[in-house]
Amino acid sequence: MTRISNVSRKTSETDIAIKMNLDGEGKYNIDTGINFFNHMLESFSKHSMIDLDIKAKGDVEIDDHHTIEDVGILLGEAFLEAIGDKKGIKRMAHAMVPMDESISTVAIDISGRSYCNMALNFKNEKIGDMTSDVVIHFFESFASSAKLNIYGTVEGANDHHKAEAVFKAFAKALKEAVKIEHDQIPSTKGVL
Repeated sequence: MTRISNVSRKTSETDIAIKMNLDGEGKYNIDTGINFFNHMLESFSKHSMIDLDIKAKGDVEIDDHHTIEDVGILLGEAFLEAIGDKKGIKRMAHAMVPMDESISTVAIDISGRSYCNMALNFKNEKIGDMTSDVVIHFFESFASSAKLNIYGTVEGANDHHKAEAVFKAFAKALKEAVKIEHDQIPSTKGVL
């Protein structure tokens, strides 16, 4: 079974193409036009072992919101396509990841239902060239289109470290949740 997807989306605000391999080696080729966001997605790819090719052009001259939101939406759609019927997956997982003085915990349930609860509390308006409040919106957008639950927290002093810990914890939790462990749909309903 190959768990690969290739999706694209073009709007008046963004033009995005994503290729994903859930069973990859953590290889990535990412260009969103937002350097810190690239760094977070590269870290996600490396630590989840999900191969990602992301090309995004957006109206970053206005701000980074549309690009980050739309990458989240499309990345979720790519995930949903790649995961297929979810037969055999572990489904639920969590990870706790430190990054210097920061620590993040993220829990995932690939439930077929969308919910996102992230307590991130960044101190600064920007992290590098990325608006900090859009980090939560990225995860909300991903959860909505991927039809999964994401719960995350982070503590620390440095916003860069906090954001990186969150993306790494998300990567580790997702890597574990997509593991094939059996040959059943992991739900009493028989469908996810």
